[in-house]
Amino acid sequence: MHPTDVIAKKRDGGELSQEEIEFFIRGYVQGEILDYQAAAWLMAVYLNGMTDRETHDLTMAMAQSGDILDLKDIVPFAVDKHSTGGVGDKVSLVVAPLVAACGVPVAKMTGHGLGFSGGTVDKLESIPGYRADLSEAEFQAQLKEINIVLTGQSADLAPADRKLYALRDVTATVESLPLIISSVMSKKLAAGTDAIVLDVKMGSGAFMKTLEDAEVLAETMVRMGQLAGRKVVALISDMNQPLGWAVGNAIEVREAINTLHEGGPADFQEHCMVVAAEMLLLAGKASDTNAALTLALETLSSGAAWNKFKELVQAQGGNVRAIEEPKRLPQARLIKPVPAPRSGYLAGLDAAEVGMAVVGLGGGREKKGDPIDHSVGVIVHYKVGDLVQKDTPLFTIHANDRARMEATEERVLAAHAFSDIPVQRLPRFYRRIAE
Repeated sequence: MHPTDVIAKKRDGGELSQEEIEFFIRGYVQGEILDYQAAAWLMAVYLNGMTDRETHDLTMAMAQSGDILDLKDIVPFAVDKHSTGGVGDKVSLVVAPLVAACGVPVAKMTGHGLGFSGGTVDKLESIPGYRADLSEAEFQAQLKEINIVLTGQSADLAPADRKLYALRDVTATVESLPLIISSVMSKKLAAGTDAIVLDVKMGSGAFMKTLEDAEVLAETMVRMGQLAGRKVVALISDMNQPLGWAVGNAIEVREAINTLHEGGPADFQEHCMVVAAEMLLLAGKASDTNAALTLALETLSSGAAWNKFKELVQAQGGNVRAIEEPKRLPQARLIKPVPAPRSGYLAGLDAAEVGMAVVGLGGGREKKGDPIDHSVGVIVHYKVGDLVQKDTPLFTIHANDRARMEATEERVLAAHAFSDIPVQRLPRFYRRIAE
């Protein structure tokens, strides 16, 4: 078997066998198949897709490319959540400690940003000293000790996904259904969690632009997880505008900290409570949705979630003082409020454009291996449906380069659309899929 044969078969629309998929994934992990060959294969998959059987085989090959954790000897039942990516999505920073503070172990491997979508690891690494590179042994020991782990992928767990994830970001192959599914589910299977809540984003700032596409993705991932013996629920949520106000690594950490203190944007807090409630339901901590939401809100208001977040940061080497005093987090040199050019109702706010503007500031990666500027970003001040008054601050730019700041101002202004008549607000969630 030769790599070019596998690439050519998929390029020509053929269906790969389990053996061909396992050969290609194994060869890439072992360094026998090179980045440029894997890039060609990714593009062939992107253009021609995969059958459900191919997607399942790819998911299992990626999960089995390294160790698969068995957490049964460490915790009786572990949960995880995963977002398919979005703009301003810092949900894990609030939900993971909140659920862990309710007594449910949260074992989460997460990733860096892809395209305009910010990554949880990038946000966490805004905290000085925070280690997102725990080994398998450290992962297990920390979960046993404090009931929560929030780390990047270790070299031992799903190494195929770690390599392909970075390559997808710089080869315009992010928005591929089988590649998204196999990436998400291989990490979850390798991490050994028993139950998973999938937050599937839909809209301009998501990889799935339509509700129909999001439903296909959600239904397929739920099915894949259940085939692997996991309890899985998917929520389809809106990403036609940024989630919360902040878009950018350190400023999103600050917003998460505010939310853990019962502040923060209303849409973001509600989103976190709904996701947390689903995790608590899967873990059997509540009898119904209302009871789960009540438990989540009580845990937030008691300060237990905030204390668990501090415990997490300390356990992973982060400077706790930097989150207790968020001004110690990375801060940009240039901060510019941009006034609204007119009065009217906000009719649209293109989340993808805001996300790409932050990438342009240096807050995301334009090519593999790019460093991240954790201090930059954009804070939007209005949501779709809000009434905006001319010359009031429409958004605020945090930048370290004046030319980049000016380019961002132009781009984010263009991402805002106005109406003279009232505009309906966007829904938070569209659908729940459990089977």
